[in-house]
Amino acid sequence: MFAGAQMPGSVSVLEHGAGEARGEHARMSTIIGALAIADVVKTSLGPKGMDKILQPSGAGPSQLMVTNDGATILKSILVDNPAAKVLIDISKTQDDEVGDGTTSVCVLAGELLRQAEKLTDQQLHPQLIVAGFRRATEAARAALGSIAVDHSDDPVKFREDLMHIAMTTLSSKVLSYDREQFAAIAVDAVMKLKGSTNLDQIQIIKKHGGTLRDSYLDHDGFLLNKKIGVGCPRRVEKAKILLANTPMDTDKVKIYGTKVKTDSMAKVAEIEAAERAKMNAKVDKIVAHGCNVFINRQLIYNLPEQRLGENGVMVIEHADFDGIAQLALVTRGDIVSTFDTPDQVTLGEAELIEEVMIGEDKLIRFSGVPNAEACSIVLRGANTHILDEAERSLHDALCVLSQTVKHTKVVPGGGACEMTMAQAIDEAAREVPGKQALAMEAFARGLRAMPEIIATNGGLDAADLVAKLKAKHFAGEHTWGLSARARRVWAGDARRSGCSLRRRPAAPGRHARRRARGHVRHRHHGVLQGQTARAPVGQRGGGDAPAR
Repeated sequence: MFAGAQMPGSVSVLEHGAGEARGEHARMSTIIGALAIADVVKTSLGPKGMDKILQPSGAGPSQLMVTNDGATILKSILVDNPAAKVLIDISKTQDDEVGDGTTSVCVLAGELLRQAEKLTDQQLHPQLIVAGFRRATEAARAALGSIAVDHSDDPVKFREDLMHIAMTTLSSKVLSYDREQFAAIAVDAVMKLKGSTNLDQIQIIKKHGGTLRDSYLDHDGFLLNKKIGVGCPRRVEKAKILLANTPMDTDKVKIYGTKVKTDSMAKVAEIEAAERAKMNAKVDKIVAHGCNVFINRQLIYNLPEQRLGENGVMVIEHADFDGIAQLALVTRGDIVSTFDTPDQVTLGEAELIEEVMIGEDKLIRFSGVPNAEACSIVLRGANTHILDEAERSLHDALCVLSQTVKHTKVVPGGGACEMTMAQAIDEAAREVPGKQALAMEAFARGLRAMPEIIATNGGLDAADLVAKLKAKHFAGEHTWGLSARARRVWAGDARRSGCSLRRRPAAPGRHARRRARGHVRHRHHGVLQGQTARAPVGQRGGGDAPAR
């Protein structure tokens, strides 16, 4: 009788067009949306994970992207489901705080939701499930701490740990073929920071040409991808650097719509002469600072460049905001916007500034800078796609290593810590009466799904390998893990035999009944086109542990 209309006396507090979902329907739509997102990145997990091709859907400037980085994939997808948005935010937070493990946290959260869905089908109340998961988290944290090792007191062993962690991070990336070389580059760069987590001191330069193996770390130099002004010195020793962020043409009339009328060309010449005089005065103020190198974020123009060159000052223009900020950090100089107070300005310093050739391009190298933590990494590659993915991969490794230097405990990889936590949760569940024990056991199954997914992505017999790994852990061998390269449970200590270490993480958070169609909407520049296998199993020098 009241179909399509509100019942008499009812009051709607929602705006027109708003909907409301409650109970089982709301719960299932939330879980299905989150599982759809987790399933998108699941096949990218582990050293044998596959890449995703992100193809632009519009006519914008976005370019096709090939990556298996979880955060990059999820940032390119626009979703409507609230739970799916939460998973994407989890991945973004992991990327911001740690730098790696973005796929792992999303997949693990999805597996826990999958187990929670099964428990709700068994008529368990959500509060019971949450309480059981919290107890399981406490048991998992305790187990994780029991197998963590700390070699910060031994520089040699600690460096070995850092190398293993870097290789684990790079094992699922485009750099996996040369992971030893890039792991050494990342470790050396992070060790120069001396405990700092400010990665702005590490400059990454991408240059086309050559191969990835031609990449290198410049230990004692900072590279700036700019050119020296015409007619200026090409090499300066004992450099005194004035850094500026100011327009050199502010004295020109720039008010739009303003017209200047004169009755003769002589007056036009007078106006031009007045402008040149003001710019010459600004150049004199710059020279009065006692600098022999002038670097400006903005353009410098021909007249000031010529005058500064005549005074023996090297000129570098259009250094961009990031470049000028990094130079201030590296050379310990101030960035000025006016030149009226030279006595209050700290000039940057460098032992030598010169032009160097990298490939077919000229770059400016600053060596002997006061900030000894600064360094530059030069990446070489055949095309933009490889260079961009190499930069993302190396940045992930740098982030993880910088955090490991600060928090020095590490745990075995290859699924070893997941199996250890799952075993501890199963043992703790025996002492818990009631239905919370069911939730704890479901939590343990969610953890064991992680090595199973890694094995499946590698084309291995996941059920057989996970069963063998479970047996080893119940026998007390908590350092055993899966080896994707050896295609079996590693017959030895994961820390010694190739199942790489990883930084100790925080303790963790059924296929969708219908497709994600209607729950996931792709954004303009991030349509998920498909996935491309990295390489046949056994032909790729991937790592033994998942990249976390």
